[in-house]
Amino acid sequence: MSTLRTVLVIGGGAAGNAATVLLRRAGIAVDLIEARDDWNATAGSGITLQGNALRVLRELGVWEQVEKSGYGFGSVGITAPDGTVLHVAEDLRTGGDDLPATVGMQRPQLQRVLIDAVRACGAAVRLGVRAVSLDQSADDGVTVSFSDGTASRYDLVIAADGLRSATRAAIGITDRPEPTGMAIWRIAAPRPAGVTRTDLAYGGPAYIAGYCPTGEETLYAYVVEANRDRAGIAAASYADEMRALAQHYGGHWPEITAHITDPAKVNYTWFDRLLVEGPWHRGRVVLVGDAAHCCPPTLAQGAALSMEDAWVLTQILTATDTWDDALLQAYYERRVSRVRPVVEASVQIGRWQLDGVRDADVPGLMGRTMTMLRELP
Repeated sequence: MSTLRTVLVIGGGAAGNAATVLLRRAGIAVDLIEARDDWNATAGSGITLQGNALRVLRELGVWEQVEKSGYGFGSVGITAPDGTVLHVAEDLRTGGDDLPATVGMQRPQLQRVLIDAVRACGAAVRLGVRAVSLDQSADDGVTVSFSDGTASRYDLVIAADGLRSATRAAIGITDRPEPTGMAIWRIAAPRPAGVTRTDLAYGGPAYIAGYCPTGEETLYAYVVEANRDRAGIAAASYADEMRALAQHYGGHWPEITAHITDPAKVNYTWFDRLLVEGPWHRGRVVLVGDAAHCCPPTLAQGAALSMEDAWVLTQILTATDTWDDALLQAYYERRVSRVRPVVEASVQIGRWQLDGVRDADVPGLMGRTMTMLRELP
């Protein structure tokens, strides 16, 4: 690329951090703004990273840190509510045979690894700053006014500001996330010695009770139920609410449940679905990650798809000097054909559970979807 380009990335989550690192590596000047002062460095409990996520993390140059910080494994167990193991399935290595099928990791640790990579790449980072307005009227670029009173012009703005993206709304894309009917309780806890993979229990008072090892001493555990009015659940009762569901499960669950005591460590969120229909850009502002699509974690693909967006967009941008509507349309078409089946499959798995469908081909749907994800994005 012969022309010096400038890019603003709005949002310092997985997608925004990945885009920043990859674009800087290509010699593009990047500013990153993040609304939170703490850069989300302490938020969340755990995350399940499938092989296609690990493939992007390797491309970012952080795979060794992820491998060292997380817990790799290659199978998933299906159990009865009492803990009896009914079936163990080998996970497909969607990132290729030279990467683990899955790595569990503490979400704050993954964020710190990505933050370090952004810092090292030389991008200009401003925390506690928002984009107040985006003006595309003057030329082919975007003039952005910021909440700190400054303004700058960019050749491209990448909106990686999440599911409730203010940028998406600001550029006139009206798609909004929709609840699927399920909600999840999550907590980080000490890892019992016998937990060496993800186990999922179906049945009992929750739709799913599962856990994932995230390190030699840690895991994150979760229970999925029908969503409830969040306003009717006091934050002080979060531990009691999660423990009331978890205490009905056996196996390793009693040891895990004993640590569900601090409501501040329990996270409660609804499952949402979003897939922006039509182009993911308006002018020189383009969406990536949860700003463009989001699905329930039934396939553990949220972060993977978000980081893939950043990787593919960078490939497209660095292949030419001409950044125009056709180029950003090509990005959308390449990504939507891969994202749509994952969103639809993730929602369908939950829908079958909500509807009590007992003969649903969950393994078949999961297998077909994961096989597709083994291909390069």
